[in-house]
This record gives sequence, structure tokens and C-alpha cells, in this order.
Amino acid sequence: MTSIWLDRREPFISDPFEPDTRYDTVVAGAGLTGLVTALLLARSGQSVLVLEARFPGAVTTGNTTAKVTLLQGTFLSQLARQYSQKQVQAYVDGNREGQAWLLRYLEEHNVPFQRRDAYTYASSAQGTKKLREEVSAATTAGLDVDYVRDAGLPFPVHGAVRLRDQAQINPLEVLDALVADIRSRGGRIVSGVRLRDVTGDAPSAVKTDHGSVRADKVVLATGIPVLDRGLYFAKLKPSRSYAAALELQEDQAPPRGMYISVEQPTHSLRDYGVDGRNVLLVGGHGHQVGRTDSEKAHLSGLLEWAGGHYPGAVATHTWSAQDYLPTNLMPFFGKLPRGKGQIYFGTGYNKWGMTNAVAAALGISADILGGQVPWADTIHHRVTSPSGALSAVALNAGVAARLASDWGKVTTEGRKFDGLKRGAGGSAVPASEGAVPTPPVPVGSAAAGVPAEGQGKVYREGNLPVAVSTVAGTTCRLSAVCTHMGGILHWNDNEQSWDCPLHGSRFTNQGKLLEGPATRDLPEAPPA
Repeated sequence: MTSIWLDRREPFISDPFEPDTRYDTVVAGAGLTGLVTALLLARSGQSVLVLEARFPGAVTTGNTTAKVTLLQGTFLSQLARQYSQKQVQAYVDGNREGQAWLLRYLEEHNVPFQRRDAYTYASSAQGTKKLREEVSAATTAGLDVDYVRDAGLPFPVHGAVRLRDQAQINPLEVLDALVADIRSRGGRIVSGVRLRDVTGDAPSAVKTDHGSVRADKVVLATGIPVLDRGLYFAKLKPSRSYAAALELQEDQAPPRGMYISVEQPTHSLRDYGVDGRNVLLVGGHGHQVGRTDSEKAHLSGLLEWAGGHYPGAVATHTWSAQDYLPTNLMPFFGKLPRGKGQIYFGTGYNKWGMTNAVAAALGISADILGGQVPWADTIHHRVTSPSGALSAVALNAGVAARLASDWGKVTTEGRKFDGLKRGAGGSAVPASEGAVPTPPVPVGSAAAGVPAEGQGKVYREGNLPVAVSTVAGTTCRLSAVCTHMGGILHWNDNEQSWDCPLHGSRFTNQGKLLEGPATRDLPEAPPA
């Protein structure tokens, strides 16, 4: 499960972490949002420290399909149903400025990118209605889109919206250029250090797992904010989607555009030139994190779809990525509530981070440096629509129900916790809805045994939920309780990780934190 971008990355050489030092701004997260923000601040003469818990591009940026486009599926028509035209226009203006800044930066630094037309296509007659709505919303917002019957795909479609002259990138080449630029301006980039808290007035104490530093400003560019002060974990739905790089047969070629379907499951396509050949990148088949019976089944479904349209295609890489979808659709960025005006953040890019991340960075850096960005001010002053508020209520009601249900299974019923069962047609439904109860099986008994290779299970031991897995011949026993807000973890059979179905925190089979709002690893379970 390594993306085609990360597979070719040289090991990152970190700057040393020096506790008790002081900076103008500390940025947490070395993805596109964090590094663009850091560069803009370093350009202004600020002393900047970037803290990255893993390495630059380790999370969403290094696992994206990397389309830099203002045509974003049917997102503009979705926005238009909830917001005024002024708000929709502000969103488009921000994305336009983010795209222009990024492509100009790549040209100036000789980082390659490819111009491509972007398409949103309908594979069913019912989908064409959504296309017509997108044409209307995009045209009203000033995008020069057109409706076409033939999108250049190797399978029939009922129509497509096209926006010419968009772009696609290798995101790791972009991050490499940003890292070098930041360092050339005196900025420091430290990997393997995780931010855990920010306390006090300016200069605030920025607390990490390796000690503390001080900063006048702090920027959280961590996918989802790792500080809970704004309760953004309750305003965002974590989504996991899948991608693959495919070598095609000699008589096949990737289509010459960037594509995404209006139907579910989503299917995304683009090409990528590597080692003298042009491979096809496909993506889609997403789901809410930790809430599916089998992650492997989602990836298999994507590969089966691709193989049906490109017979004989061979997958060289498969991977997945995590995105955060705001209940009110519009991205969040700017000052973090209850951050005393010193903490900034960006999140909720709805899977369109290549433009939104840069737009957020432009807005954040302008706030810190005392500038003004009209489209950002308009987005900041939006009013959540009734439908957006209802989405937030529904999301959090679902989270509360899942939390109560999962804890009930492992602490009251005293049975093995299987989480989900298959419903009619293979859909995942809660195990409490008609599932046959599994008799109590304590971990370590002959009946329970050790999970098979690549498998993980959650059991009750006394009142403690325990997560047990076997990977590469090693069995690990951990607490099955997420260190963020106490959700019962779900075994991800595709990536062999423990995923939280509440707010999307993820951990390795050995309990090391991968991503999400949590800031601490899973503790080991006590001996059985």
C-alpha cells in the first residue's frame, strides 16, 4: 500500500529538533497546506519551524491523485444549493487564486506538470441532470465550461462537463521544491516530531513528544486539527478512498484528460508518465473511515471496474488516502476558535486539496502578516445553511450512536466484537441489526486463538476492550480504545491498521499513531 509518488521518494533528511527555542511561527504538518504557508511566512522574513510527525507528504498530499482543477465533480452545484452566489463565487475565486499561485510557482522552479482538460462525466441517463446543474453553477461562477457528448473515454458515457486547460502534478516533486525553498530562506523542517498541545499567551508553548518550543503564532496543517478547541472533529466526516496505478496493454492508452464520475461509487482517472511509459491512475470507491465490513473489498471493486474497461491491465501500485468532508461543504481555515488569536488552521477540502490547500495557505498567511483577501473574508463570514446544520446533527448523532453501540458490545454483551455484518446485497450494517450473537470468547483461550496472518479482532477482557492482530508473524495486543475520544477501533484489513469509526484516527498494528485528531499512540493491553 504505497502510492506511486511515495514509492520513488528518497529518505527525508530532517533538521534537528532543538527544544526551548523560539520562532515567529510554528507550522504543524508538512503537506501542501503547511509547506506553502511556511514558505509564504519565510518569504516575509519570519523565522519558521515546520513540525511533521512522520515525513513530508506522508498523509493526504502523498496519496492524492493530484489534479489541480477548478472543475471538481459536481461540487459547485452542491455549494449553490446551500449558499448564496456571493459565497460560491468566493470559493471559486479562492480556488482560482490557489491554482494560479501553484502553477506559477512550479513554472518558476522548473517543476514539471501537465496541462489537461478536466471532465465530470455521467455513465447513466440519470446522471446528466447533475451535469446540467454543474454547468449552470460553474458558468454563473465564471468558469468557461462546456457540455460534451464524447469525453474520450474507452466506454460509453451519457455526457460530460469539460473545463479546458487544467493541470495535474506529481505532488512529491512539489513538496521537494517547497522544502528546499523554505530551507533556503532560513526555515527549519523537522520530521518525526508530533505536536501535542499549545498553551499560554504569546509566545505560546508548543508542546511535542520531544519537548517544547515557543512561538508567536501556530498553524495546524494536520489534515484535521489536532487540537479540539474548535470542535472541528464534530464538523467533519473522515473519508477513505482508494487508488491504483495500472500498466496497460500495448494496444491501450490512458485517456488524455482528467476524469471523475457523478455516480457512486466514484471513478476517477488520469494518466502519469513514468520511466518512459504512460500509466493509468484510477481512484474512488470511498467510505467513511472505520465503517465498512472490508476495506479490501473497496479496493477490489475499484480494480475490477478498471479491469473491465482496460482488460489485462496490471496494478503496479495500490494505495488509499484520507480526506475530511465538512458537514456544511465549505472548507474551514483561519483563526482557530479559543486559540487566543494565535492559532490558525486549515481543513475540510472535500477531496479537492490541490487548489484548496494553497487557497487556505494564502488566507492563513495573509491573516498572520496583516493582509486582506476579499474571497477569504467572504468565506469566513458565511452562515451555515439549514441543510448544513442538519448534516452536522446527523453526523454527530451517528457518532454518539456508534460510540454507545460499540461500547455496549464489548462491555455488556461480553462477546467477541465483530463490528459489522453483511446486509442484503453486501452492504455493511451494524452487527446489532439482526446479527447472530457470538458466544463469549476470552482472548488467549483455545477457542479464540491467535488471529490469522493479516487479521485483527477486538475482544472483551474483563471490562477492557482489547485489540489483537497478527502481522508479519507478530501478534500485538493493544487497548482497543481510541486515544482521542474513546471510540472502539476497527481492523482495517487492507492496510492492517486500527481505524476509529468516530473521527478517523488511525494506528498501526503496533499502536503507532498514523493520522487523525488523536495525538497519542495506543497503549499495550495488560497481559491476558
